[in-house]
Amino acid sequence: MKTILTVIFSTLILPLVAQYVAKTTIYSAKMKKNIETIIITPDIHVGVNYKTVYILHGYSGNPERTVQEDIPNLVDKAKVFQTIYVLPNGNFNSWYVDSPVDSSSQYSTFIGRELVEYIDRNYPTQPSRNARGILGWSMGGYGALHIGVAYPQTFSIIGSSCGAIDFNRFGNAYHAYQVDKVLGAFKDLDARDRIYDNEDKMKTNNQHYILDCGTEDQQMLEMNRTFHHQLTSKNIEHLYIESKGGHDKAYWSKSLNHQLALFQNYFQNERL
Repeated sequence: MKTILTVIFSTLILPLVAQYVAKTTIYSAKMKKNIETIIITPDIHVGVNYKTVYILHGYSGNPERTVQEDIPNLVDKAKVFQTIYVLPNGNFNSWYVDSPVDSSSQYSTFIGRELVEYIDRNYPTQPSRNARGILGWSMGGYGALHIGVAYPQTFSIIGSSCGAIDFNRFGNAYHAYQVDKVLGAFKDLDARDRIYDNEDKMKTNNQHYILDCGTEDQQMLEMNRTFHHQLTSKNIEHLYIESKGGHDKAYWSKSLNHQLALFQNYFQNERL
């Protein structure tokens, strides 16, 4: 049985061979605060550099729940896929945006730039977009697409599972899920914060996109289908998957495991 060491300080010095599940805090200069983050590594060997995948939880979630419930085999996957997984805390309802109304909620810059720079400085990563991806589910699916498309020089593959990707369809949920707390009134939404309005960027970003949704997901299915059809009509290459399931842990746990395997296949092909 492998040994897992849990670390609770903010700077790590990795030994010659060890696997870590590190619960730490990482400072954001943009937000002027520390962000809780869980970092999972495979067995670290001197002279070896590893792929990285950034994983964004859904609304009301957190990294600890991700490891315990949403993707409970993530530690094993880090070892099997030889990948470092980085799980930042999205502060319950940040929607992973740079908020125009709340200076303490600047999660797009934190994850897309500050966090990546920190991980590349402190861990033996492959500092290349071709070895770095981002994925998430529900609110995190929106966040992965929002940040990934905004930082094409950083992420080469983006995954969204049952993503909450179309605010036009939210109706009262725009307030209920507190999107207005970080993006302001719906009528004032900036185009950069609308996933559908960034399709032209996706066409030229030279990225790989994976989208999926459960066929019983009454909240998100139609918005994901529409997005798939629009990407297809614009000849934007992507993989779209529908399978049985609702907007719940049972669906996205299965989906995320499949997406992580697809990420691994992509990374292997990129090295050929």
